[in-house]
Amino acid sequence: MTTTTIGDKIAKALLDIQAVALKPHDPFIWASGMRSPIYCDNRLTISYPEIRDMIADGFVELIREHYGDVDVIAGAATGGVPHAAWVAQKLGKPMIYVRSSAKKHGKGNMIEGVLHEGQTVVVIEDLISTGGSVLNVVEGVRDAGGQVAGVAAIFSYEFQKATDNFRAAACKFATLSTYSQLLPIAVQENYVSADDLELLSKWKDAPDQF
Repeated sequence: MTTTTIGDKIAKALLDIQAVALKPHDPFIWASGMRSPIYCDNRLTISYPEIRDMIADGFVELIREHYGDVDVIAGAATGGVPHAAWVAQKLGKPMIYVRSSAKKHGKGNMIEGVLHEGQTVVVIEDLISTGGSVLNVVEGVRDAGGQVAGVAAIFSYEFQKATDNFRAAACKFATLSTYSQLLPIAVQENYVSADDLELLSKWKDAPDQF
């Protein structure tokens, strides 16, 4: 198999720098207590100039394809902030970043930067799990008068709960790479064995039963 699509290339890069780790027989325990065969820390990508530039270029194309000519690029704090800055620079667009909640001091801002009433916004995130945290950012932008065209993320676990949450929030989302894209590449690159593929594939559809 040749990794030719941007999703494939990003999946391989995440594996190569250990931003994604797979342990099908010794699961990670997430903060929620859920057992998971995968751990994803896309913050590592900011330390690799070629990878972060590939991600930024991917976001530019994704935004143009799915959301058109938006007014503002928003970074979801904290993982989406640096990527939003690089994307905004490439597109020549204003950038803001959005906290998970308003500051407890000063002006009490939730949004840093300038957002005008009615401007269209794409929110950049590094990872979509259930979508809860980034949808809180979407709500913050909407409350401030912005029109959210959608969310763009580096990677998604492809949980049905995320799809349901985005639908309930009437918000579109698109990702550069996905769990399904990553698995065959992980086998090809010998990060996991072919025998583990079925077990890993089942997790996406029934994560609570792993």
